[in-house]
Amino acid sequence: MRRIVSLVVALVVLALPARAQVTLGIDRLLGDAVDLVEGKRVGLITNPAGVDAKLVPTVDRLAADKRVKLVCLFGPEHGIRGDAAAGDAVADAVDPRTGVPVESLYGKSRRPSAAALSDLDVLVIDLQDVGSRTYTYISTVGEALRAAAEAKKPVIVLDRPNPLGGVRFEGPVIESEFESFIGWGPLAVTHGLTIGEVARFWRDVERIDVDLTVVAMKGWKRSMLWADTGLTWVPTSPHIPRALQAHLYVCTGMLGGVLQNVSDGVGSTFPFELVGATFVDGERFAAELSKRRLPGLRVRAHAWKPFYGKFEGEQLHGVQLVLDDPRALEPLHTALELLTTLHALYGDELRFEDAKTVAKHWGNARLLQQIEAGKSTAEIEASWREELAGFAKLREGVLIYRD
Repeated sequence: MRRIVSLVVALVVLALPARAQVTLGIDRLLGDAVDLVEGKRVGLITNPAGVDAKLVPTVDRLAADKRVKLVCLFGPEHGIRGDAAAGDAVADAVDPRTGVPVESLYGKSRRPSAAALSDLDVLVIDLQDVGSRTYTYISTVGEALRAAAEAKKPVIVLDRPNPLGGVRFEGPVIESEFESFIGWGPLAVTHGLTIGEVARFWRDVERIDVDLTVVAMKGWKRSMLWADTGLTWVPTSPHIPRALQAHLYVCTGMLGGVLQNVSDGVGSTFPFELVGATFVDGERFAAELSKRRLPGLRVRAHAWKPFYGKFEGEQLHGVQLVLDDPRALEPLHTALELLTTLHALYGDELRFEDAKTVAKHWGNARLLQQIEAGKSTAEIEASWREELAGFAKLREGVLIYRD
């Protein structure tokens, strides 16, 4: 009987469709595109999520490859090896594993120095993004392109999947007066671009005169979410340990960044899965959200005490977002539904950050006014429809993958 059961299980497994195996930019660079770096002095911007398909860090692969001379590393937010917390400055150092000097891109300066670039033949960038304008790695790419243009050095971006896919994009386009390192240029909040396509967007829209090459992936399609790629997720930062958090980052992080007294789950074992506060009734909040039928999600009441962060040790009540269908998820729409529901239930208790901080996160000064005026999610989304259509046209010109 056991043999029959085992045979049935084996046949079922064999019948399941295999996940596609996307070939990453790094694997192509040291394969069929090695001529781009062979015999050259290379500088590398990367982090712990910059790995090949076998999870070997890009920094280690380049350091070990005798065809390449790796002369300098550049550390974005969280550092080359991921040992810096969110927002903490990254120090200049020497990478202990390779002995290669590391220049910080998240300290006093956010761009490679002219001195460091002068020793290079080419600057290589291998960063895994999460598909949100506020995630700082794409800002690092923009600064690197500007610095390389000034130094007249070519840039190679090793492409990686957008975990949210390449189809959906949402939200207002940031207005120039509110641009910052969490909104470097005129992107929508979720942009549906790979990091290589973002680099092309910066080059074209910001008119950066740089010699840019994107080593494209093989096998990636715009319809793919992370789970479709056949790749293993490596944490891109301490609070994005799994691809689940990449999907939910915008849903809740857009609240955590603008509300002083509402938690987005950071500090707990469920970062970006939770929304709550000391004054929230979780059952009531969950019931109201359920009426709104959030695409791809269910909600349940949840209570927790964060282990660290600004709510350390406080008893919080709220909801957990349960992601049933990542393909149906609308991250920024979800963030708005959470925000408007909180305001409807607890408007007197909510404490927003200052107006400029809110505008930097959301891209304009209108959002705070709209929330305080009691506007609905539909009304707020309608207010940025025209600018989103303009972004769609700009975006079309930088797409690499057109399936």
